[in-house]
Amino acid sequence: MIPRITHEPLDLNALIAATEDPACGALATFTGTVRDTNDGRPVERLTYEAHRQLAEDVLKQLEDEVIERFGVEHCLTQHRVGTLELAEPSVHVVVRSGHRAEAFEAARYAIDELKERAPIWKREHYADGEDGYLEGTPMKTEPSS
Repeated sequence: MIPRITHEPLDLNALIAATEDPACGALATFTGTVRDTNDGRPVERLTYEAHRQLAEDVLKQLEDEVIERFGVEHCLTQHRVGTLELAEPSVHVVVRSGHRAEAFEAARYAIDELKERAPIWKREHYADGEDGYLEGTPMKTEPSS
Protein backbone atom coordinates (compact mmCIF):
# COMPACT_ATOMS: atom_id res chain seq x y z
CA MET A 1 0.00 0.00 0.00
CA ILE A 2 1.21 3.49 -0.86
CA PRO A 3 1.10 5.86 2.13
CA ARG A 4 -0.94 9.02 1.69
CA ILE A 5 1.25 10.94 4.16
CA THR A 6 4.99 10.28 4.05
CA HIS A 7 8.37 11.65 5.05
CA GLU A 8 9.91 9.98 1.99
CA PRO A 9 10.31 11.72 -1.39
CA LEU A 10 7.12 11.35 -3.43
CA ASP A 11 7.05 8.92 -6.36
CA LEU A 12 4.53 9.89 -9.04
CA ASN A 13 5.36 6.78 -11.06
CA ALA A 14 4.31 4.54 -8.16
CA LEU A 15 0.91 6.28 -7.98
CA ILE A 16 0.48 5.99 -11.75
CA ALA A 17 1.36 2.29 -11.64
CA ALA A 18 -1.03 1.69 -8.72
CA THR A 19 -3.94 3.12 -10.74
CA GLU A 20 -3.12 1.49 -14.08
CA ASP A 21 -6.35 0.32 -15.69
CA PRO A 22 -6.99 -0.66 -19.34
CA ALA A 23 -10.58 0.62 -19.01
CA CYS A 24 -9.28 4.16 -18.53
CA GLY A 25 -8.37 6.33 -21.46
CA ALA A 26 -7.52 9.36 -19.34
CA LEU A 27 -4.83 9.98 -16.76
CA ALA A 28 -4.73 13.38 -15.04
CA THR A 29 -2.03 14.26 -12.54
CA PHE A 30 -1.30 17.29 -10.42
CA THR A 31 2.00 17.88 -8.64
CA GLY A 32 2.57 20.75 -6.24
CA THR A 33 6.20 21.80 -5.70
CA VAL A 34 8.03 24.15 -3.35
CA ARG A 35 8.39 27.57 -4.98
CA ASP A 36 10.99 30.20 -4.19
CA THR A 37 8.72 33.11 -3.27
CA ASN A 38 5.45 33.77 -1.50
CA ASP A 39 3.81 37.19 -1.36
CA GLY A 40 7.06 38.72 -2.62
CA ARG A 41 9.22 37.14 0.11
CA PRO A 42 12.09 34.87 -0.95
CA VAL A 43 11.52 31.35 0.40
CA GLU A 44 14.42 28.94 0.98
CA ARG A 45 12.50 25.81 2.02
CA LEU A 46 9.23 24.61 3.60
CA THR A 47 8.38 22.34 6.49
CA TYR A 48 5.10 20.44 6.38
CA GLU A 49 3.55 18.93 9.50
CA ALA A 50 0.41 16.82 9.73
CA HIS A 51 -1.81 15.01 12.14
CA ARG A 52 -0.79 11.81 10.38
CA GLN A 53 -3.71 9.44 11.06
CA LEU A 54 -6.37 12.10 10.66
CA ALA A 55 -4.74 13.32 7.43
CA GLU A 56 -4.58 9.73 6.08
CA ASP A 57 -8.30 9.30 6.88
CA VAL A 58 -9.24 12.64 5.28
CA LEU A 59 -7.33 11.85 2.09
CA LYS A 60 -8.91 8.39 1.82
CA GLN A 61 -12.39 9.89 2.29
CA LEU A 62 -11.61 12.52 -0.32
CA GLU A 63 -10.44 9.89 -2.83
CA ASP A 64 -13.65 7.90 -2.33
CA GLU A 65 -15.71 11.06 -2.71
CA VAL A 66 -13.94 12.03 -5.94
CA ILE A 67 -14.57 8.58 -7.43
CA GLU A 68 -18.26 8.74 -6.57
CA ARG A 69 -18.84 12.41 -7.42
CA PHE A 70 -17.08 12.47 -10.80
CA GLY A 71 -17.59 8.87 -11.90
CA VAL A 72 -13.85 8.30 -12.30
CA GLU A 73 -12.27 4.90 -11.81
CA HIS A 74 -9.34 5.83 -9.59
CA CYS A 75 -8.11 8.67 -7.41
CA LEU A 76 -4.96 8.59 -5.29
CA THR A 77 -3.44 11.43 -3.28
CA GLN A 78 -0.14 11.71 -1.47
CA HIS A 79 1.40 14.52 0.59
CA ARG A 80 4.89 14.80 1.93
CA VAL A 81 5.75 15.99 5.44
CA GLY A 82 9.07 17.17 6.82
CA THR A 83 11.45 19.74 5.37
CA LEU A 84 11.40 20.16 1.60
CA GLU A 85 13.80 22.13 -0.54
CA LEU A 86 12.93 24.37 -3.50
CA ALA A 87 11.33 22.55 -6.46
CA GLU A 88 10.71 19.35 -4.48
CA PRO A 89 7.24 17.82 -4.92
CA SER A 90 5.04 18.23 -1.85
CA VAL A 91 1.78 16.74 -3.14
CA HIS A 92 0.54 14.47 -5.93
CA VAL A 93 -2.99 13.80 -7.16
CA VAL A 94 -3.59 11.03 -9.70
CA VAL A 95 -6.97 10.43 -11.35
CA ARG A 96 -7.89 7.87 -14.01
CA SER A 97 -11.16 7.76 -15.90
CA GLY A 98 -12.67 6.73 -19.18
CA HIS A 99 -12.52 10.27 -20.54
CA ARG A 100 -10.37 13.37 -20.03
CA ALA A 101 -13.02 15.89 -18.99
CA GLU A 102 -13.95 13.93 -15.87
CA ALA A 103 -10.29 13.26 -15.05
CA PHE A 104 -9.31 16.95 -15.25
CA GLU A 105 -12.32 18.09 -13.26
CA ALA A 106 -11.81 15.41 -10.60
CA ALA A 107 -8.09 16.16 -10.20
CA ARG A 108 -8.72 19.87 -9.74
CA TYR A 109 -11.46 19.21 -7.19
CA ALA A 110 -9.22 16.76 -5.32
CA ILE A 111 -6.32 19.19 -4.89
CA ASP A 112 -8.59 22.10 -3.97
CA GLU A 113 -10.44 20.04 -1.36
CA LEU A 114 -7.23 18.47 -0.02
CA LYS A 115 -5.90 21.94 0.74
CA GLU A 116 -9.11 22.85 2.58
CA ARG A 117 -9.73 19.64 4.50
CA ALA A 118 -6.46 17.94 5.34
CA PRO A 119 -4.84 18.70 8.71
CA ILE A 120 -1.50 19.62 7.12
CA TRP A 121 0.40 22.75 8.14
CA LYS A 122 3.04 24.60 6.14
CA ARG A 123 5.87 26.62 7.65
CA GLU A 124 7.92 28.76 5.28
CA HIS A 125 11.60 29.45 5.91
CA TYR A 126 12.61 32.79 4.40
CA ALA A 127 15.92 34.00 3.00
CA ASP A 128 16.19 36.63 5.77
CA GLY A 129 16.30 33.87 8.41
CA GLU A 130 12.71 34.30 9.61
CA ASP A 131 10.09 31.60 9.35
CA GLY A 132 6.36 31.33 9.89
CA TYR A 133 3.29 29.19 9.47
CA LEU A 134 0.95 30.23 6.70
CA GLU A 135 -2.60 31.13 7.55
CA GLY A 136 -3.90 28.76 4.90
CA THR A 137 -7.54 28.04 4.35
CA PRO A 138 -9.85 27.32 7.28
CA MET A 139 -10.42 23.57 7.39
CA LYS A 140 -13.83 22.32 6.39
CA THR A 141 -15.34 18.96 7.03
CA GLU A 142 -18.15 18.93 4.51
CA PRO A 143 -17.66 18.40 0.77
CA SER A 144 -18.16 21.34 -1.59
CA SER A 145 -21.53 21.37 -3.28
